[in-house]
Amino acid sequence: MNVLVVTGLTLPEVTDADREMILAAGGPGTTVTVVSRLRDALVHAPRTDIVLGVLPEPLFNAAPNLKWVHASASGVDMFLYPAFRDSPIPLSGEKGLVGGHLADHGFGLLLALTRRIASAIRYGTDAWAHREEMRVTELELEGLTMGVFGFGGTGRAMAKRAEAFGMRLLAVDEMPVAGSDGVGDVWPTTRLPEMLSLSDVVAVCCPLTEATQSIFNDKVFQQMRRGSLLVNVTRGEVVDGDSLVRALQSGQLGGAALDVVPGEPIAADHPLWGFDNVVMTPHTAGASQHRARRNFERFCDNLRRFRAGEPLVGVIDKVAGF
Repeated sequence: MNVLVVTGLTLPEVTDADREMILAAGGPGTTVTVVSRLRDALVHAPRTDIVLGVLPEPLFNAAPNLKWVHASASGVDMFLYPAFRDSPIPLSGEKGLVGGHLADHGFGLLLALTRRIASAIRYGTDAWAHREEMRVTELELEGLTMGVFGFGGTGRAMAKRAEAFGMRLLAVDEMPVAGSDGVGDVWPTTRLPEMLSLSDVVAVCCPLTEATQSIFNDKVFQQMRRGSLLVNVTRGEVVDGDSLVRALQSGQLGGAALDVVPGEPIAADHPLWGFDNVVMTPHTAGASQHRARRNFERFCDNLRRFRAGEPLVGVIDKVAGF
């Protein structure tokens, strides 16, 4: 088997020891090629059986012998162009491995908003002059209700942290999944309006699919409890950007804690930069000192499974998008 590794942001390097792990998992006859540029990947594509990393459409088109792809990204929407989506080639990835650090980041942003930490940092040496106004508007999370939109790995990790803060939990998911970490029954998405009306904080924890594209629009924001907060650390395009700005301007939305926004990176004059009740980071929630290693170990486990004809772990439903 010829394994092509395409490095990138979430898989920055492959060491000699990593190569040996791949060779051991693949067994006799396995080769490993590591590239960092598409043009180099295209040179090796005709002989490639397995890709670890990313799969731009030109690479897919140039790899007639491709048998399996393992993504180095948790959000797989960039893989789902029609030619690959509709092919029989399986796609696996980090599914279930990234929730912890995304939830850490989500709560960091939420606390920066509710405890006015971001405001204090913005004020810098002038913060003491704003002490009283900050104290008046600070919120305690205990006793508030968090509604989780999408109860997969990230949603469960958010719920676990929210429960530890003494929050009440509600969740919806388009799939019939079991509850955990303070969530009893996971409601179907038909009950989204009910969840929104009962939540003080709404955490977007879903992948980007055709069903979730811009689902948080004017109508959905109006269904939220007035003054509630939005947290998003998964995909910016789940939220309609113009609707988000309008909800903040009207006060329907009391604030937003965002690692991702539609159309990122947004321009310096974008309205979102002008809100005191918005905190943002530049799509960095996906970072963790453990992330690349966890996924690499899953790939090697899957490579052994692939060779043995066993089911892969972390398989993506390419039609559903997650």
